[in-house]
Amino acid sequence: MEVIIQPNSEQASLLAARLVKKIIMEKKKPVLGLPTGNTPLPLYRHLVKMHREEGLDFSQVVTFNLDEYVGLSPDHPASFHYFMWKNLFSQVNIRPENVHIPDGLASDVEAYCRQYEEEIKAAGGLDIQILGLGTDGHIGFNEPTSSLKSRTRIKTLTEQTRKDNALFFGAEENVPYHAITMGIGTILEAKVCLLIAFGKKKATAIARTVEGPVTSMVPASALQFHPKAIIVVDEEAASELRLANYYQWVYDHKPEWQKV
Repeated sequence: MEVIIQPNSEQASLLAARLVKKIIMEKKKPVLGLPTGNTPLPLYRHLVKMHREEGLDFSQVVTFNLDEYVGLSPDHPASFHYFMWKNLFSQVNIRPENVHIPDGLASDVEAYCRQYEEEIKAAGGLDIQILGLGTDGHIGFNEPTSSLKSRTRIKTLTEQTRKDNALFFGAEENVPYHAITMGIGTILEAKVCLLIAFGKKKATAIARTVEGPVTSMVPASALQFHPKAIIVVDEEAASELRLANYYQWVYDHKPEWQKV
């Protein structure tokens, strides 16, 4: 696990965007796993800027989103379909047929989840899975106690997650109780996992993810098992890491060929 600490969220997002750009440019048909929420917004803005100003080409990119609320149509303002098209897809030259976002209106959710897994495999697997982090350590909608080998499935959201997402719905009572999410086992099969987290409120979750025991009570801690997990945080999110100085020392002394 590599921990990269940047002075602020903007610089951290730019570094994360450069990592994603590198994979897009290296792969013939890159497959990206994408999150939603406030955390990845600056990253997406940087990718859009790279497309417009540097010619970063999305025409061969294939995407799979982590999750979607059950019961929301793609045109619902709080749906992740709406979020992704508004904040990224409509602003780059991605092909609509290459975009995959879980269907919150699927009539047979279990069958649909199996199909989503098969679509990821058919695309050759995820070259990179970008992740946000919940304040309780969840990734995707894999809430605490989720199996560390779980696959794409329906999950019941915790009270804390519903509170954290209430701002997108106007009030907590409007937040759905269920979501379709990639499982932790699915996420760990990505060739690279890139977790980004900013702000003091994520500091405890980051410390438990990176330096705590691997436990289903902190689903993101499963990233400790991944051969190429990269954690990009700002100084506030890194504030509870016991070995923060060491992580910074490692990053400052990377060989040139490893730098982005």
